[in-house]
Amino acid sequence: MSDQIVETKMNAASVRVHYGAKEALKGIDLDIPANRVTALIGPSGCGKSTFLRCLNRMNDTIVGAKVSGTITLDDEPLYGDGAIDPVLLRMRVGMVFQKPNPFPKTIYDNVAFGPRIHGLVPDKDSLDAMVADALTKAGLWVEVKDRLGDMATGLSGGQQQRLCIARAIAVRPEVILMDEPCSALDPIATAKVEELIDELAESYTIVIVTHSMQQAARVSHLTAFFHLGSLIEVGPTERIFTAPEQQLTQGYITGRFG
Repeated sequence: MSDQIVETKMNAASVRVHYGAKEALKGIDLDIPANRVTALIGPSGCGKSTFLRCLNRMNDTIVGAKVSGTITLDDEPLYGDGAIDPVLLRMRVGMVFQKPNPFPKTIYDNVAFGPRIHGLVPDKDSLDAMVADALTKAGLWVEVKDRLGDMATGLSGGQQQRLCIARAIAVRPEVILMDEPCSALDPIATAKVEELIDELAESYTIVIVTHSMQQAARVSHLTAFFHLGSLIEVGPTERIFTAPEQQLTQGYITGRFG
């Protein structure tokens, strides 16, 4: 994957997160490049998902969580004075979770939900087109186009996860966050989602938390290694996996700890 210089879509500077007295993130500085896949790797409990949730203010929903430092999206602040409204932020920065979580609605209504509540479409024809477009981009349209009225919960796990990606895409975000999106999927479904991530990076900025180093190596352009709440090393994925600069990174990717 190419290492050419690209613009920064999101920037984090001196980001700290406390859950009560516990410091979960210890001053993270990270540039997230536009239209690239950035993978966050590291052992369990190292702060990857906490950092990911800072990027669309999901930590706001956790009692006792306190975020400090600055995060910007296209130079607009996410926190503090003049911050982007959180509802608008979550339209621009979508999220796909670890376990597929379709709404107990039809396949169509799952994808139409966001555009409807945000008033993005003027009429039924426009909504139909938006649903078809999102399902196509999520690689699911061919499989479900004749059963859009069926309950989403009847889909396979892999299809449900792609539906959740379609649901995130439907509100036309600029950034898609993925928190271990394949950990509940079988290898075939995982391969489909990975292929999809590769395609989506042409149109979206993607940040993925993954416990699989093989997956990070396959899908990402940039890899950031977290350990005990600190960002140890960040760089082009190929270099991180073949010639890491930090001993901690080397130890993790060679399996000496994890």
